[in-house]
Amino acid sequence: MNKHLNELIALSKNDLAIDSFTPQLEASNKKLAKIQKKINRVQNELNGLTKDIEDNESKVITFEEQLTMLNDQLTLNTKKLKEISTEKEMKALSLEESLAKEKMTFANEEITRLQAINEIKKALQEESASKFKVLDEEFTEMNKIVNVEKEEIEKSKGELFVKREDLTRNLEQKVLAFYEKIRIWAGNTAVVPVKKQACYGCYMKLNDKTYSEVIRADEICNCPHCGRILYIEPITAEA
Repeated sequence: MNKHLNELIALSKNDLAIDSFTPQLEASNKKLAKIQKKINRVQNELNGLTKDIEDNESKVITFEEQLTMLNDQLTLNTKKLKEISTEKEMKALSLEESLAKEKMTFANEEITRLQAINEIKKALQEESASKFKVLDEEFTEMNKIVNVEKEEIEKSKGELFVKREDLTRNLEQKVLAFYEKIRIWAGNTAVVPVKKQACYGCYMKLNDKTYSEVIRADEICNCPHCGRILYIEPITAEA
């Protein structure tokens, strides 16, 4: 087999091994992303509950201030009662007092309702906070595992990159440039085997002349259909 072809086959397999780590890294990142997504959802729940509670507490304060004002008004009306001299003034004061009491009743009911809602929301807030804590601990543990996985992957990739440097250093630059040019569009299928007289890159059948040249492997052969570099695997050659 042509010396350069052997080197290209080795380089292609090494490049394939390097790129095979990409899905592993993506899988590791997905593990963290999955937990982070849950954390974000719980955090949003907590933020929503906190805002609702704060809004309700603000409304309660407003109603309490209104109660104070209405109570002051009733106290003032009691004093005015002693100064009233006509029936018309009595009716007006009585109406004013009735409206004030209605407003006070409404304010008290709203305070009770809002406080009851907040009790429920605070219980949900505690539940969400508990979930957040569990997920945060889970994320921390998973991050440790993923970091170990990534370190192992990067170590393996580093070894393969060193091997690639050795392979490319020994390869004729013209041949390397030819391989890299094909690899731009073909990726890790720049160099492919021929099986059953077909290119295993585009799966098109080779004519007899091209197939014979691939078998002899005196020169680097390209697929006439797709341009990939072709070779016959040893077991096929023996057969």
